[in-house]
Amino acid sequence: MPEKLIFEISKKGKKGYSLPPLDIPERDGLIPAHFLRNKDLGLLEVSEPEVIRHFINLSSMNHHVDKGFYPLGSCTMKYNPKVNEEIASWFCFTHIHPFQDEETVQGALRLMDELGRDLCEIGGMDRVTLQPAAGAHGELTGLLVMRAYHKLRGNPRRKVIITDSAHGTNPASIHLAGYEGVEIKSNPQGLVDLDALRGVMDEDVAAFMITNPNTLGLFETQILEVARVVHDAGALLYMDGANLNALMGIVRPGDMGFDVVHFNLHKTFSTPHGGGGPGSGPVGVKEHLAEFLPVPLIKQRTLEPRSKPARPGISEEMNRSPASRYYLDYELPNSIGRMHSFFGNFGVLVKAYVYIKMLGGKGLKRVAENALINANYVMEKLKSCYHLPYPGPCMHEFVLSAVKQKEMGVKALDVAKRLLDFDVHAPTVYFPLIVPEALMIEPTETEGKESLDHFIQAMEQIAGEAERRPEVVHNAPHTTPMKRLDEVRAARWLNVSYLE
Repeated sequence: MPEKLIFEISKKGKKGYSLPPLDIPERDGLIPAHFLRNKDLGLLEVSEPEVIRHFINLSSMNHHVDKGFYPLGSCTMKYNPKVNEEIASWFCFTHIHPFQDEETVQGALRLMDELGRDLCEIGGMDRVTLQPAAGAHGELTGLLVMRAYHKLRGNPRRKVIITDSAHGTNPASIHLAGYEGVEIKSNPQGLVDLDALRGVMDEDVAAFMITNPNTLGLFETQILEVARVVHDAGALLYMDGANLNALMGIVRPGDMGFDVVHFNLHKTFSTPHGGGGPGSGPVGVKEHLAEFLPVPLIKQRTLEPRSKPARPGISEEMNRSPASRYYLDYELPNSIGRMHSFFGNFGVLVKAYVYIKMLGGKGLKRVAENALINANYVMEKLKSCYHLPYPGPCMHEFVLSAVKQKEMGVKALDVAKRLLDFDVHAPTVYFPLIVPEALMIEPTETEGKESLDHFIQAMEQIAGEAERRPEVVHNAPHTTPMKRLDEVRAARWLNVSYLE
């Protein structure tokens, strides 16, 4: 039986709550009449079991990372430990207010300060802002910081270079920051073409934006030479941190020559980011760019040590006043200003802090190593069934092509739809654009060999079906609550309850 809409379940007289009797005198007229509604609000009337069952049924119809494998390339859809969710929900975090006095939120400021220091250590940066609310927001922040740097030196410059495999947000961020984007082609190996880079590099270039590993899942082996070419022209090197999951504890962007990097906390450091959020995109910079970061920055002020009057049962250490206080520094005359209200998405910061502290340096390195092992294992198993345009070894992700299957009438989109019948979410398709019929696969480190083998077997079966029974793949999915949709109609017919 199809699941009804919650509005269809509602019936007059049902309740999902009970309120205690009023224990104070009832009074009319407390709210001025012009603030009162003149008609019923029309709230749903449903019982608690109906609400719970309705949303549980909906969640079981949808695919999510807690339900099954989610190899969404470039998005790093890893399983997120529930301990992080639990701690982020603690009363001490959820019931503080950003307008509170600094003295009353010292713990929250300390958490953010330590998280910023940890991100600087992981990224090889000198200073970080936690304000940006997403990766693209971090890109814009980094570009504005670089623009302010060049402007103070007398020339904001006009152009920012990107590669043809860049994330789609890169050119959008470049435009919003007031720059002109310049695209260069990748070389036959899928890496930065140094000759092409040198050909466009001049005194009008403000920065080169690049992801490393790049969107093909390949490490830019010439990155030190890339940095030298960029810096020799007086430009800056920006790293889109979407693929940092492959680098942690192995190599740091700052050591490769990057001046700016944004960190996707909702990818690398454990916050589920399906359904549009929440996200967080802190930006780390080298010292020469620190003065341009958004305000406020969290800093520490040293205090005069003093002791309070002794209290029975209190240790000497607890009885001593703290040696320093955290405070918010707004005195950055060259700052680009605020990029987000208050201090960023605080709940996401808490989850990232817990994730980093629980794993430690060695644990973060194991995350990256396992992500690399998983990706290379799957790639090696599938490269005979599908076309591999840029052979590995890959880093944490790789890109297959369904061009062989397309010759039999099966496209990458068909492969993606058929995977749903195996309780596996589709990988990213048709991106990066330089790979025809692209299937971009990122297993992440949280999947065990059993999950990977199930995915491999599904992909192999689909390749066989494309050859022998292409109609099975072309008409997939067959077992999901909603079968194959008319996608053009689905994009325009918003009342999904009546889709046929």
